[in-house]
Amino acid sequence: MTIDHERPTPSFSFLPAMNAAADYGTAAERLRALADADRLQLVAALLRGPLNVSELSAAVGMSIVKVSHHLGVLRNAEVVLAEKRGKFVIYSLHPDVAAGAARYADPETGDLGCCRLPMVHSIAPQQRAE
Repeated sequence: MTIDHERPTPSFSFLPAMNAAADYGTAAERLRALADADRLQLVAALLRGPLNVSELSAAVGMSIVKVSHHLGVLRNAEVVLAEKRGKFVIYSLHPDVAAGAARYADPETGDLGCCRLPMVHSIAPQQRAE
């Protein structure tokens, strides 16, 4: 198989994984939650592995308050999970979302149920004024 490097690859590719109405609802909730550049940066950081809020804040260059808010939205949409470990809460991708990495043999791909989302880590996150 040859890859045409001149033609950009699509950001989403559709999967035949949705069989029930609930699957569509879950995918829609996840897509709504990911319709924010800051939340996409957090998901990209979590594709590398579980992190606490402070680590995520440093990784993406956002304030802890802002990261916490966005993690709440991602948690409600079942994109991320939170696990209390001692005095820290560790965030990781929901197993269904993280399954994309194993399914596609690509550690930088998330699976949203309806589609996969390849994340590019070669671009550093933008530093923003809070």
